[in-house]
Amino acid sequence: MSSNKKKLNLDIVWFKRDLRTLDNISLEIAANSSNPVLFIYLFEPTVMNYPDYDSRHLRFIYESLLDIEKKFKSYSLKLNLLKCEAQEFFEEISKKYNVNQVLSYQEIGNNLTFERDMYLLDFFKKNNIKWIQHKTNGVIRGLKSRKDWKKKWVDEMNSKISLSDLNLIDKTEVDIPKKIKSYSLNIINDKNFQPGGETYAWMYINSFLKERHKGYTKNISSPINSRTSCSRLSPYITYGNVSSKQVYQFFSKSKNRDIRSFLSRLQWRCHFMQKFDDEPSMEFDNINTAYNSIRNEYNKDLIFKWKEGKTGIPIIDACMRCLDKTGYLNFRMRAMIVSFAAFNLWQNWKNFSHFLARKFLDYEPGIHYSQIQMQSAVTGINTVRIYNPIKNSVLLDPDGQFIKKWVSELKFIPKEYIHEPWKMTKIEQEMYNFSINENYFSPIIDIEKSRKSASEKIWEIRKGLKSKIYANKIIKKHVNS
Repeated sequence: MSSNKKKLNLDIVWFKRDLRTLDNISLEIAANSSNPVLFIYLFEPTVMNYPDYDSRHLRFIYESLLDIEKKFKSYSLKLNLLKCEAQEFFEEISKKYNVNQVLSYQEIGNNLTFERDMYLLDFFKKNNIKWIQHKTNGVIRGLKSRKDWKKKWVDEMNSKISLSDLNLIDKTEVDIPKKIKSYSLNIINDKNFQPGGETYAWMYINSFLKERHKGYTKNISSPINSRTSCSRLSPYITYGNVSSKQVYQFFSKSKNRDIRSFLSRLQWRCHFMQKFDDEPSMEFDNINTAYNSIRNEYNKDLIFKWKEGKTGIPIIDACMRCLDKTGYLNFRMRAMIVSFAAFNLWQNWKNFSHFLARKFLDYEPGIHYSQIQMQSAVTGINTVRIYNPIKNSVLLDPDGQFIKKWVSELKFIPKEYIHEPWKMTKIEQEMYNFSINENYFSPIIDIEKSRKSASEKIWEIRKGLKSKIYANKIIKKHVNS
């Protein structure tokens, strides 16, 4: 007599970058299924060891999952936090259960997660497992043409918010294969970083609508005022604590100028994610190959000083130290530190792109690599912007408030010298008990000379036939929307 038991049917909700309970189509489908449902998040060692991953990302993700767990408990649901490769998990769970369907959101991630998903797509097909992947942030996977993309995105943002009754989900207990280990993290709170989770996301949304949006347009470029005047929603959208659709619909009825300006940037954000999904090779390769011949010399010392905030240029150092301690910089400052590394230090963006990915709490691959290439002027289609750090410092941090907060060595330097302390005479340095070389650093580069040299090199290529040919191809593929 056979002792083989018929395997139990099972649905799996795989949380990836959709760490929320509201507007989550996977939960809606699970609530309407007759099968037991297993909820998982996989802490994959290869992903955690990838050069774009940092403990700040891990902490934010874990906090987001704890928030879901708290909500799940009130419905007697369990979220399983597991440490293993996705391939291993699905192979093992398929031995134990008859997996009917896997529910997740499309991940507009790095090359590693893309290759993982391609492997799983093949695995699921071979094992007759239905993999339902929902659209993320209005990005259309496999898009053939960018024509009318903006209209399609707006239609998606205006579509129905997903609703689910978690009480309806089958509560049958599902055992995890013994080979698969659970994962836990001892969180050390750091008030310098935004905390993760759906609950905090809505706190930020409500405070932005109620008060913080006032002055958004005026303060968006200020390194210090932007910290409160900007929405600060980017990490919550990145990890799916809220969907772009939720944010869009929450703010779309407002006629306020600052709110409208914010919404335009939400669309801009998704535009670049679509661009990256269409051409994921930009994580590693220049979009315009005409620029492959430049910036091939890696200066380890210059990059190290830039990373450490020891360039001798106060606004650059303040930005790098602030980023290290908080995971946040506004857009203008992000563009400026990339410009400084790419033009003034003349370093290849590939030498620092993963470093910045680790530092940005809201690291979104689709935006990150597109923007780094734009600010490094290797696309051949965007305006060449070489940011003058001194000009930006004087304009956006006139009293040196941001600089003094993050570069403590300059705390007592008067504002007329805070942007260029190397211009102080010896007598003035003695007056303020300060020595440029002993208490701070002399500039590691001549800003004006390096800017001029970089500009000449970039424009020499940009005016060339090869750059123009590739630029036309890029425009046809990515810009016509």
